[in-house]
Amino acid sequence: MRTGKAGAKTSPTSSGTPGQSGGFTAEERAAMRERAREQKDGAPEGEAVLLARIAELPEPDRSLGLRLHAVVTASAPDLTPRTWYGMPAWAKDGKVICFFTPGTKFKARYATFGFNDSAKLDDGLMWPTSFALTRLTSTEEKKIAELVKKAVG
Repeated sequence: MRTGKAGAKTSPTSSGTPGQSGGFTAEERAAMRERAREQKDGAPEGEAVLLARIAELPEPDRSLGLRLHAVVTASAPDLTPRTWYGMPAWAKDGKVICFFTPGTKFKARYATFGFNDSAKLDDGLMWPTSFALTRLTSTEEKKIAELVKKAVG
């Protein structure tokens, strides 16, 4: 053990300050526990599970999550709603294609909508895989719908 800020004891791998390199925040550890549970027990699937997870979110993440679910479902109805690291996600053949990370989950100033490597978004040698969201207008919804359609091939 070593002494961190204000004489507090910290583990050898911890930086003593949440969020700095060398240690995970409580939110990151909680997400990792969720993922371990999903791998052990099977990721909860289905629209009811996804909507229940979204309903737990505070605003504005709850509204963003509901709108994203509507856009993803309309754009690619064959994707399966599920959770991934305890967050809303949509999968094809068991592989997560896209996911929503609420900003409040990690105390970030914005939420993100992202794609995994199973998404077919390749465009040359470099392409974006995650997008910051503060709110959704019809313009953003249209862009997301196009990306989701491309992602599923």
